Amino acid sequence: MKIGTMNDLTRFLIFAVVILAMPVWLDPLGGNYPDLLQKFAIYGIFAIGFNILFGLTGYLSFGHAAFLGVGSYAAVWSFKLFTMNAIPALMFGVLFAGALALIIGFLSLRRSGIYFSILTLAFAQMSYNLAYSVLTPITNGETGLQLAQSDPRVIDNMFVEASAGLPSTNLFGLTMSGYPGFYFCAALLILGFFISMRIFRSPFGLMLKGIKSNQNRMMYTGLNTRPYMLTAFVISGMYAGLAGSLLAITDPLAGAERMQWTASGEVVLMTILGGVGTLVGPMIGAGLIKYFENIFSAFNDTVLAEMFSYLPDALVELVVPVVGLFVGSGWHLTLGLLFVVVVIFLPGGIVEGVDKLVKFIRNREKNVGGKVTPQDQPGE
Repeated sequence: MKIGTMNDLTRFLIFAVVILAMPVWLDPLGGNYPDLLQKFAIYGIFAIGFNILFGLTGYLSFGHAAFLGVGSYAAVWSFKLFTMNAIPALMFGVLFAGALALIIGFLSLRRSGIYFSILTLAFAQMSYNLAYSVLTPITNGETGLQLAQSDPRVIDNMFVEASAGLPSTNLFGLTMSGYPGFYFCAALLILGFFISMRIFRSPFGLMLKGIKSNQNRMMYTGLNTRPYMLTAFVISGMYAGLAGSLLAITDPLAGAERMQWTASGEVVLMTILGGVGTLVGPMIGAGLIKYFENIFSAFNDTVLAEMFSYLPDALVELVVPVVGLFVGSGWHLTLGLLFVVVVIFLPGGIVEGVDKLVKFIRNREKNVGGKVTPQDQPGE
């Protein structure tokens, strides 16, 4: 089936199978351990949600890390006050992030372009600084919000006798660490992708695309675009809150560093790298960046020497220092070069590159097979 004619059901099923089979096809690449798989799924949700705002409307937010952090804090407080079950934590994380997104979006969307981006960045930095100062009783400041044996956990203590150590997060008894935690995150990623796909195809999504194309022209027709923009902003913020909640579920800790501007910049890179406005692009970008961060950063000189051990010793001593500049602590350099190449040659991201490659292969197959000849060309 051609990519151009692939229907949404087929696309969704392929996406679901690829995500659920990640432990299998990532094994040869060294990325099949649960903690990394969880990060792939969680930041995939974060990027997909961000793409609903940036990809459909063209409004670039530098403040989405605030919603990621609020989702984490809300989830940990749910664990401390009520229960270690993941469902209430998800609900609180999404709701609190959505409420904050409603406030920030209402104020920020009064401006557009670079002014909107600066406003969102300012609100995110305000949230980050508040977490370290005024809101320390809620966020626990630099130490971060953690579980304690003395936490009330009202619902759990009503039905389960308290254990000697700290309890673990669970889904009705199923622990949320290891592979069960990954598949829980993967299920929510697949659900998030499905909702995103329906938004892209809906009249609401088409309205957002119209705003991105020419917002002034739509306003001249008498349409008030702000409610659509605000709705997209809140939905995007709720995705970020969901991702933040999952970070706390897989590792019950919440810190203000998740609200820093670098986290907002990271999701921007993920989306641009994979492909702005595409369905699967943000997920590809998120997976690629997290792979670089966790796998490439582990390649030290010892590992490189083993990799190139088949070469003569003199050549190994020459190759290892050069390659070492691009891996290990230098993985940012490799990622930066990749980002530059994508922005210059593939403005539509990696997805555009794959599409171009597929079209090139198909055209070449037609030419080789004799299906397209100079005599068949129009106007010949």
